[in-house]
Amino acid sequence: MASLQSGGDAAANGVDADVDGAASPPSAKRPRAGAGAAAITDAEVRAEFAHHDSAVARLNNGTFGCCPASVLAARARWQRLFLSQPDAFYFHHLQPGLARSRAAVAAAVGAGDASEVSLVDNVTTAAAIIMQHVAWSFAEGDFARGDVVLMFLYTYCSIKNSIHAYVARAGATVVEVPLPFPVSSPDAIIAEFRAALAVARDGGRRRVRLAVIDHITAMPTVLIPVKELVAICREEGVDKVFVDAAHAVGQVPVDVRDIGADFYASNLHKWFFCPSAVAFIHTRKDDPVSSKLHHPVVSSEYGNGLPMESAWIGVRDYSAQLVVPDVVDFVNRFDGGVEGIRRRNHDKVVEMGTMLAAAWGTFLGTPPEMCGSMLMVGLPGSLGVGSEDDAVGLRTMLRKQFKVEVPLYYNSKAAAADAPPEMVKDGNGDPVTGYVRISHQVYNVREEYEALRDAVAKLVADGFTCRKLRPPEKEETLA
Repeated sequence: MASLQSGGDAAANGVDADVDGAASPPSAKRPRAGAGAAAITDAEVRAEFAHHDSAVARLNNGTFGCCPASVLAARARWQRLFLSQPDAFYFHHLQPGLARSRAAVAAAVGAGDASEVSLVDNVTTAAAIIMQHVAWSFAEGDFARGDVVLMFLYTYCSIKNSIHAYVARAGATVVEVPLPFPVSSPDAIIAEFRAALAVARDGGRRRVRLAVIDHITAMPTVLIPVKELVAICREEGVDKVFVDAAHAVGQVPVDVRDIGADFYASNLHKWFFCPSAVAFIHTRKDDPVSSKLHHPVVSSEYGNGLPMESAWIGVRDYSAQLVVPDVVDFVNRFDGGVEGIRRRNHDKVVEMGTMLAAAWGTFLGTPPEMCGSMLMVGLPGSLGVGSEDDAVGLRTMLRKQFKVEVPLYYNSKAAAADAPPEMVKDGNGDPVTGYVRISHQVYNVREEYEALRDAVAKLVADGFTCRKLRPPEKEETLA
């Protein structure tokens, strides 16, 4: 959508009021979204992110996200309001402010209404909420020992750990979908998912109680055909579907009703400019399971529904969750709002990735239509990335020696990849086992990607290989 709603007309006047007339922090005087308003300028964008370290080529928005100065200022006003009179903040400001944030999220992702949205710290917390419920279903006899939870091979490690800590321990069988990488089309993912689902069902002898589907995998980053996979789950009788969309909001269009999952959770601090840490979990209000979900931190709000349980988990700093309307104001300063940002970021990350691949004689890990604002680019095979330790060591070298921040990925199955030959070896015929994951956000400029290009080119020209980073005993193991 081109323009999001920030949660009420009062905000446009610089002061928000709850139903009892209690005012929240006055808004800073800044350009507002609206018909005829001038779009944010490049100079204003630079000013919003002037707190970034200008000496570093910051190509990793995907891990920690970013937050503009105007939103940080709004957060500071909420923090000062709490510190100035905590009791008034608790009784008059906190819940109305969180309600406005839930309403803004609901509007942004196509939820039925704000009652379907709960604010949490991150998708890891959302996963714990869901896995706790599934574990209880095993413990209380609703599910039978051996019933299945399905997840991707590339499901994020903390989500995998949550599945094993809660659900496998309660008696579930965990089945992984072995996704191919590099990947040349969504059809390859759909085929692997169907095959893994057939294994999970074991000819109908086992029930698949939960499928965990990434909207965008973190590493390697791949845009998953999530709507199609949810539909397959419905066809095959999977009880519930949880979409781990940690990277989705702000990268790709999101309509939770259209996607159709039972649980959908996304971070807002990665690609939607919120401070750390803000995320949401969506459940349909007409689904009976929504009343059975509980926050793992039990507070005085226990039993009042997940939105309220999540809105009070004890005394803490809630300011990050209170500034979602300010973030909406920020994204609406851009031409086309959040969708305009998303489209430009996608086009730019593909352009920069293509430039890097051409310079290094490699290729993209996915076709452009299978990425959002992050993209995998193969590294020259001569660098000899032979393990995850090599990837970490090379990333550290790029950070410390070249002032480039970019995640690296070691593809242990490079030789066996079900991909065309041109997506297996580089221009010199060396197998490509290492990749960089580049991001593009509104603050990025071409010179940062050129710094990465030139750093890798220098390493290749100097004859560097990852063997030089390994301790002698590790080198003997890999030899």
